[in-house]
Amino acid sequence: MTSFDPASLLVARSQAADEGPIIRMSQRARELRAGGMDVVSLTLGEPDFDTPDNIQAAATAAMQAGLTHYSPVMGIPELRAALSRKLKQENGLDYGPQEICLANGAKQAIANAILSIIGEGDEVIMLAPFWVSYEITVRFAGGKPVVLTAGVDENYKVPASRIAAAVTPRTKLIILNSPSNPSGAVWTAAELAGLAALVRAHPRLMVMSDEIYEYIIFEGQMASIGALPGMRERTITVNGFSKGFAMTGWRLGYAAAPEPIARAMGRMQSMVSAGANQFVQRAAIAALEGPRDAVEAMREAYRRRRDLVLAGLRALPGVRIGDIPATFYAFPDVSGLLGRKAGNHLIDTADSLCDWLLDAHGVATVPGNAFGAPGSIRLSFACGEADIAKAMARIREAVNSLC
Repeated sequence: MTSFDPASLLVARSQAADEGPIIRMSQRARELRAGGMDVVSLTLGEPDFDTPDNIQAAATAAMQAGLTHYSPVMGIPELRAALSRKLKQENGLDYGPQEICLANGAKQAIANAILSIIGEGDEVIMLAPFWVSYEITVRFAGGKPVVLTAGVDENYKVPASRIAAAVTPRTKLIILNSPSNPSGAVWTAAELAGLAALVRAHPRLMVMSDEIYEYIIFEGQMASIGALPGMRERTITVNGFSKGFAMTGWRLGYAAAPEPIARAMGRMQSMVSAGANQFVQRAAIAALEGPRDAVEAMREAYRRRRDLVLAGLRALPGVRIGDIPATFYAFPDVSGLLGRKAGNHLIDTADSLCDWLLDAHGVATVPGNAFGAPGSIRLSFACGEADIAKAMARIREAVNSLC
């Protein structure tokens, strides 16, 4: 019999499609817990709250009514109409139902958008720190990421002047995430106006604006770049139900875009999957049009957790952290800790710092290289206050032990 190695058939993109450090650290935390170790995991951006009761009830009612069959690829008309109303009322975005495409999670909506407009050699400006999947998907599409970085001193927001200097004739897309994962930064209306001005000056340039954390803002106000003059035709607005409504496992996201792009996104989705399941879409209508008491309660809980994390991190020598006006992430600059030793072990990278925090102190975090910022680490505070207090005490002990 001829020997056969299935791995020999794998192509390069199968190796590139990897979220790397996030998955690695969360998996290591699970394995150590399974082995009996007390681990506090601050890795995944998943709310620890249950989905609000009215949303669950709407899904149950839809299933009992027999709405368990295939749905249109771009989404059921009722939800697309509800989203059109929501976008206009809450965001100032004027998109008709035919310009809205539902997806199996915001991640798929992002992939649909990038795969629809980015081809071989197209340049995509990415504002670091950025969410991991942006870069992976751009490379998957054959595009070239152009990474611009802003740290603590710039509130994690790259100035429009630096973005303008990076635009070339091959630049096709700028990816914007406000509120931001991993930094929690929120772009103001004035900052967005500066970005919009440079976009309008170029004939083939668009913005993909990921706004999935819009309901988790503590200070400042949500502003959508697509609502600015001249930006409606130049913006793909991505959003979803996972974060604000604690619906991560329901897998429902959406994008609003000019109709030709929205339809292309629908074709892309039809090729790789199908329409989001129908009873979840019915539940999403209840989320949009029902009471927001639970959403507000979750936001206030995240605010309290944010305050705990900020106080803990700002007390650590060698650690720098800016304000966190939104989301449930902290992204401290730990470059002041690198080059120090834990006993005989040199902590020379954020990766080695995260590994040491987990192995020696039972706290799982994510190194910043996954987000385009190798001198930082990400901590998710989408967990209970007791876990946060335990994690911050352990991190304090760990940092103080370095020499």
